[in-house]
Amino acid sequence: SGLVNLMGGNSRKISFNQPGEEMLYFDLQIGERTGIAKFKISASGNGESASQDIEIDIRNPNPYVTNLSETVIEAGQIWEQSFEAVGITGTNKGILEVSNIPPIDLGKRLDYLLGYPHGCIEQTTSAGFPQVFVDNLMKLNDGQREAIPKNIKATLTRLKQFQTAEGGFAYWPGQEDADAWGSNYGGHFMLEAKEKGYALPAGLLDKWVSFQQKRARNWTYKTGGFTDHGGYYNDDLMQSYRLYTLAKAGEAELGAMNRMREIPNLSLQAKWRLAAAYALVGKQNIAKEIINQLPTTITPYRELSGSYGSDTRDEAMILETLVLLGEIPKAALVVQNLSKELSSNEWMSTQTTAYALLGISKFAQKEKLGKDLTFEVQIGNGAAINAGAKTPMMQVDVPVDNLNSKRIVVKNTTGGILYARLILSGQPLIGDQTAAAENLKIAVAYKTINGDNLDPRSISQGTDFVAEVKVTNTGSRGIRYEEMALTQTFPSGWEITNARMDGFEGVDKGTSKPDYQDIRDDRVYTYFDIPANATQIYRVQLNAAYPGRYYLPTVACSAMYDDGIFARAPGEWVEVEGNSLQ
Repeated sequence: SGLVNLMGGNSRKISFNQPGEEMLYFDLQIGERTGIAKFKISASGNGESASQDIEIDIRNPNPYVTNLSETVIEAGQIWEQSFEAVGITGTNKGILEVSNIPPIDLGKRLDYLLGYPHGCIEQTTSAGFPQVFVDNLMKLNDGQREAIPKNIKATLTRLKQFQTAEGGFAYWPGQEDADAWGSNYGGHFMLEAKEKGYALPAGLLDKWVSFQQKRARNWTYKTGGFTDHGGYYNDDLMQSYRLYTLAKAGEAELGAMNRMREIPNLSLQAKWRLAAAYALVGKQNIAKEIINQLPTTITPYRELSGSYGSDTRDEAMILETLVLLGEIPKAALVVQNLSKELSSNEWMSTQTTAYALLGISKFAQKEKLGKDLTFEVQIGNGAAINAGAKTPMMQVDVPVDNLNSKRIVVKNTTGGILYARLILSGQPLIGDQTAAAENLKIAVAYKTINGDNLDPRSISQGTDFVAEVKVTNTGSRGIRYEEMALTQTFPSGWEITNARMDGFEGVDKGTSKPDYQDIRDDRVYTYFDIPANATQIYRVQLNAAYPGRYYLPTVACSAMYDDGIFARAPGEWVEVEGNSLQ
């Protein structure tokens, strides 16, 4: 179908002296495009014939890269921007984002959440949550109107995999113990989706409510503070958020709320969330009394576990409370701060990103922002078209691969200023080939089954071997690293041997035990904690299955809630040697 080239002709002859089996190889060269390659294979001999159609997915394992151009367009003014596509054909796309509110980088931030490869309860919820309210911010196109409900329903269905016997949500699917914050956060998403008209899986809500009530009634106050895990453990925020979700579910625990209100040393975050709970049950005066003269900013911090929080996440939760209480002038100031964070190049965790978008979406819904958003856009050599929306933001698809002229022109036809962003993304042909590390160290080695070193750049077909990664917490921060993620993506000529599926211990002997491991067709995600100054070893057994030359992507390890803890080993080309190679 044009995605691959056949090397050395498209036919072979073979002779059989007796019934049996022989292997024939056709060498293929992949082009710089992704898509579905279609093959028709025909065989004939001795008056018999057979044929088969086969489809092979040609994909790119490298991570996406995003480039951004942005400007402010005054009323009546024009912005003209030339650009080049990012990544190879079939992976690259372009989005023009125009808004009449300060930019929040919605397209890039949503893509980050939707494309995030890991899937704990927090990350699963964070991917679905902003989609419940995104129509408050942005005029949806036909594709988005079709995809978003499917994504929300899929997230609700996936929550069942996290639900424990007692009704809460575990951090990883199948774990027995519920995660306190994940139960709050996942339940909050579930309730917001229900309010929007989505049906919940049978039994999900009732079991969760019972779990939350039991935890709320049995909770006792513990003083919060910075822990040796590197984050701020805020147990009273856990409880106040729990009470908020019960109030939202129509099952308010007023006794627990009143007891908590009397605690003299509640954290700032817990007070704001408790006020939101009172607002939901119609006790506005009490809510306003709780937050009277409280600041709306939080001392900067990042939490590696616990509530997986940050100061920006907490300020977004404060915004949600202000909107509930109708404190719009104060809320507008928080929106300005959040928009600066979202539109910057500052890294954000999945939950910080999701909650910031969620808070601004609720503000936009309350204030009915975005009246009279109008502009004129010309893409390539096409005709100029008028565009507009009753939401504060609109996105226009830019077909970067099919343009005769890679330029875009935007004219501001509204009465005020507009913020415009051109977001280009795609997967490069070659991944990151540089090593880097900060507060973490990894060493990658490939070995035979017997433990001898093996050069991955040339392996004989049929060889069983092992990919070994040693991860070291350098101790530079003096803390235990939590919620670490090790990502290993393997070339398509290598096959993963899943010892768990095969029923034998294999190379797992002597390997560190992870908290959770996700083994897929071509990659393994390993999740773990690691103490200060400790080294842990993770191994994956592989087989050099298919002759050819392939790209081995970067091996990366990082803390999921702190971008200052990471290490990566560069990618490289590898070869599986076999009789078919010319």
